[in-house]
Order: sequence, then C-alpha cells, then structure tokens
Amino acid sequence: MVTKHPLPGSERNVEQGSKVVGQCDPAERIEVFVMLRRQQQAQFDALMSKIEAGDPGVKPLSREALAKDFGAAPDDVAKVKTFAQAHGLTVVREDPAARSVLLSGTIAQFQSAFGVKLEHYEHHSVGQFRGRTGTISVPDDLHGVVEAVLGLDNRPQARPHFRIRPPFEPAKGRQVSFTPPQLASLYQFPQGDGKGECVGIIELGGGYNTSDLKSYFASLGVASPTVKSVGVDQGSNQPSGDPNGPDGEVTLDIEIVGSIAPGATIAVYFTQNSDAGFIDAVSRAVHDTTNKPSVISISWGGPESNWTSQSIKAFNSVLQSAAALGVTVCVASGDSGSSDGSGSGNQVDFPASSPYVLACGGTNLTASGTSISHEVVWNDGAQGGATGGGVSQAFPVPVWQNGLSSTSTNGGKTPLSGRGVPDVAGDASPVTGYSVLIDGEQTVVGGTSAVAPLWAALIARINAASGQPAGFVNPKLYKASGVCNDITQGNNGSFAAAPGWDACTGLGSPNGQKVAAAL
Repeated sequence: MVTKHPLPGSERNVEQGSKVVGQCDPAERIEVFVMLRRQQQAQFDALMSKIEAGDPGVKPLSREALAKDFGAAPDDVAKVKTFAQAHGLTVVREDPAARSVLLSGTIAQFQSAFGVKLEHYEHHSVGQFRGRTGTISVPDDLHGVVEAVLGLDNRPQARPHFRIRPPFEPAKGRQVSFTPPQLASLYQFPQGDGKGECVGIIELGGGYNTSDLKSYFASLGVASPTVKSVGVDQGSNQPSGDPNGPDGEVTLDIEIVGSIAPGATIAVYFTQNSDAGFIDAVSRAVHDTTNKPSVISISWGGPESNWTSQSIKAFNSVLQSAAALGVTVCVASGDSGSSDGSGSGNQVDFPASSPYVLACGGTNLTASGTSISHEVVWNDGAQGGATGGGVSQAFPVPVWQNGLSSTSTNGGKTPLSGRGVPDVAGDASPVTGYSVLIDGEQTVVGGTSAVAPLWAALIARINAASGQPAGFVNPKLYKASGVCNDITQGNNGSFAAAPGWDACTGLGSPNGQKVAAAL
C-alpha cells in the first residue's frame, strides 16, 4: 500500500464566480510540469543571504555552475521518471538545471497519479478553464522531493498591465505623449544602445507583427533590433490583430526596449496564461543557455491571493536563481491601485511582490522642453487605472527595506509588515503615455507595463557600458540616496506618496546617470 502525502501549498478552492460546467474527457491528453527541490539548499540559502545584503564579494554564478551545484539531483529526477512510468505518463522534457520535469498523459492518468479530480469550470470574467479543488497528493518516494505540480489546472493566472489611452478627454490637464527615447532622455539615461546584451520579455498570449516593428523603429530613426521569438509549452508568436488584447502588451514591451536599447537582442518568450505556463516561461528565460538574457522584463501578474502558495514558492525560487545568476528581473506592479483589482481590501500583485525582482510602479509626468517639470503618482481614477503598490502578505520585509514605513492616504505611517511594493517607478499614465504602433495603429499606451521594459532597457544600457551584469540591484538602489526622482504627491487609493520610499512609487522614477553610478 503506497502512502500518499498532500503536497504543501497545493490547495485550491473554487474561485468566487466560478462554477462546474462539465466533466473532463478522461482520454484528453495534457502536459503537467513537476518542480523538484534544489540540491544543497542550505548553501544556496547562505549565498542568497549575501546577495540580499548586497555583499560586493559575491560574483554571479554561471548557468553551468548553478545547474551543477544547485539544480535538481539526478536521483530526484530518476524518482519522478519511475513514478511517471508506474502511472503510464510520458516524460516530455527533463531539465535538471531548471529543476523541472515535463510529463504528458491523459486526464485519467494524471487524476490517478496525483489524487485529484479535474473538471471544467466557467468564470464570468475569464471564461472556461480546467480546474480542481483540494490538494495534490504525492507518494512516499516523492514526499519532500517535489515542490510543485503545475498544469493540472489551467485557469488564467495573470493579466497584462497596460492601458490604451481612452478616447475621452481627461478631466484635468492636457493629454501628451512621449516616445520611449524621449523618456530615456528626460530620465537622463546614460548614452549607449545595449550592444551585446540580451533582454528577455515574458508574454502570456498575443504576438507582434514584424511590419509594425520595422515601421515603428524607422519612424524613430532607430536601427531595428534583433527580435527572437521563443515558444514555451505550446506558446508562440500569434498576433490576434486586436491592439486592445495581449498584442498591445507584446508590441509595447518590444518597442520600448528596442527603441532605447536597439543594440541588444530581444528574446520574447511566449507561453500559456496559467501558473504553469508563466513559471515555466520565466524559468526557461533564466536558464536559457542560447540567448542568455542579462535582464528580464515582465508586465503580467495577478493579486497575491489568486496564487496557490506552491505556485508562489516555485516562481520565487526561479527568481532566486535569476538573482544568483546576476539576471535583473523588472516587473510591473499593477494598474488597479492599492486593491490590485481584487475587490477585497489591499492587495499587491505577484510576481512584482517577490523580493527578488525590481517592482516597477507608475507616475504621471509633465515635461517642459528637455526636463521634467512635474511628476506625481499615477492615479486616473477607478476607470482610468492607478499604480499598484502596498505591502505583501506573502513575503516578509527584505533586509534592504528594514526600517521603512508605508504612508496611508490619511497621512498615518505604519512600519512595513511585509515586502513593500514597488521599488521604483516611471511614467505610466495613458494621459501622459507612450506613443507606439500596434497592429498597424498609432496609439498611446500607459500602465506599469511600460515601466518594467523602460527600467529593463536602462539596465541593458548600464550592463553594456560596464561590461558586467548589474544583477540583483535592489540592495544597491536602496543604499544609494538620491538616485531616483522622489515622488511626493498623489495616492493609489489606500497609500500615499511621501518623501523617500513609499508604497505608490517606491524610491521614485529613474535618474539614469545616477542609477548607473550606484550600480
């Protein structure tokens, strides 16, 4: 008799607004990926403590060294393969460096293997998906070996954080727009084009048209960068022709990075919008030995409460690997203010709330000539969007945020009880947005979605100029005073801007030259 153990953190409840609409076909084939524990976890934790403290003696690991010392143990991979065989499952891919094994089989085989029941659900806003409730079970052999089983459930996990400028006139202030190079100049980015670097961009749907990119870069007088599409788990570059859909996100990200760092290669990792797809795509980018991105930009996410704790833990461990490799990960903090669109109190967006990423919030920017005349928190009201920000309920206060407080809209200060979001900010209001070309249409876009690639392009320029990766930048940015333009006006609902760090704009928007000097 095989003893089964519940997999910690794998519990799923029926999401509010979801209902079962049918049974899954037991013969339908699906793919599921299994994340394994890290070898030498204690040594890895010690390394991470040094990285978090900003220890200058720590050099980035090579991808080869990370795989050898801190990948999955061959014995653990063998155990998963034996388990798969016993349940009639096929091993599609094993990646010890990324600590993952991809399995393929029928719904019936997976239900039996992991002790779950899969059903078709419908949700009023996300449509139909395959879901489950309760916990996933693993046998004795895999207890403590397997950290996450992802893909049994394929509910949409994240949303893109961009906002197309609405057709109506704003109540106050006039509409303006900027090209990404204009913003790079206003934010005093150091000169350069990111030559020799690779920026990875994660996309959970949509696609880009090469014709859009060519026309756009030509209109700015910028050389077209090399853009590579990398398909992950059946994901591929599939433009829908709708600029309001995921195409808007994909094209915005590429056009911002490409126009500020045209010398860098841009690798776009396309995947499915599920926790499995999202985590696997970031893992593939982090462990990519072909393109070797030194910076990764992520403009998708969802409220922390939407994630299972096994997904948060698995995703966070991939982001730890990025920090160990010296890969900077820039993530949008969300476009729905302090509630993150959750409808229930204050929430922050994940993966922006991971302590191993640079969380990027949003501002509303006014310029006069070549300088910034006014910059406040981005908050265009309930319909127009506002910067995400607040205090994590999933992660404790990181060492580099010790002693900081959040400021509430009524002026009260509260010491941080968890990871504070965001770390930094940049122009995000569609009213003062980015002029881009999407699906043949010239349009103005905002959202914290634009801020992650803006910071990623800055880091690419800095990396190219210094000849080494900036790596995990947070400890250095928090230690160096005055490298960001401090934003002290505005709020995102529950939280207000204040001198120094705040839960709307973090440390502020970039002064690129000063950021380069600090890194």
